[in-house]
Amino acid sequence: MQIASEATVLKFKISNTFEEWTAVFDSDQNEAMLQAGGMAVFCRGLNKEDPQRVIVIPQTEESIFYSCLQATMLKHFLESSGHSYNQLTITRWVT
Repeated sequence: MQIASEATVLKFKISNTFEEWTAVFDSDQNEAMLQAGGMAVFCRGLNKEDPQRVIVIPQTEESIFYSCLQATMLKHFLESSGHSYNQLTITRWVT
């Protein structure tokens, strides 16, 4: 039986600059968390029209990343990067 994979599209606002946000996103700590969860990030980007809006698209086994987003520890880590967790929209896509 093949395990379904899932791409999760995250759109959110940041309270700092994209460069400051990516410094945390690209950090060794975040990279280790992604690898430990078997997650690969397809892309991360800045909205051309609004420098406070960001998109991130990771891919994992189905429901893994979405479940991680519910963890309090991850929420605090995200907020420390400037990520406005309350502005987060999530869509999930089976691939």
